[in-house]
Amino acid sequence: MLRKSSRFALVILACGLAVGCGKYKRLADTAIKTADTAVASAGDDVVKYATDQWQPIVDAVSSAKASYAKGDYKAAIASLQDIGPKIQAAQAAASAKKTELENAWTNLSGGLPQMMDAIKSRVDILSASKKLPAGMDKAKLESAKSGLAAATSDWSAAQDAFKAGKLTDAIAKANSVKDQATQIMQSLGMTPPPAAAAAK
Repeated sequence: MLRKSSRFALVILACGLAVGCGKYKRLADTAIKTADTAVASAGDDVVKYATDQWQPIVDAVSSAKASYAKGDYKAAIASLQDIGPKIQAAQAAASAKKTELENAWTNLSGGLPQMMDAIKSRVDILSASKKLPAGMDKAKLESAKSGLAAATSDWSAAQDAFKAGKLTDAIAKANSVKDQATQIMQSLGMTPPPAAAAAK
């Protein structure tokens, strides 16, 4: 049988652990709630444009919640260390990427319509000609016409993607249109404008 002093010491230790446990539980609870709020208010742009930095943040919150559920409150707190600065860094990266994409779109949307108009004008002139110039035949002209139709449709899709806020998708589609337009111009003996060639 334990001596009275020993039993008292064990009771004191148990109370100390309980107090410590309660303290860490409260801290972990606060940390998780704060992280949830920060994640929810970070904005959609972070998810779209800083995925590589954002996913570890989401994983850290999930890990903290899993540790909390197991009663490992210290681990839960540890999972959320520096979560604030990491979210801020992800937001900054997302903002920079969005600006980069917006600038790319400005360049593309500023040059592509002129390319398309130039192609249409050339196709119309050749279609109205009684005799095609050297190096041009009916098959090439028809290919240019169908290529222009496809590029026009794809450009419309790129614009729709941009209006929907899907910048990455819009840029990809616009670059594809630029490549199509460049090939068509070359097939028609036209020289693509330097600005369009540098927009990608």
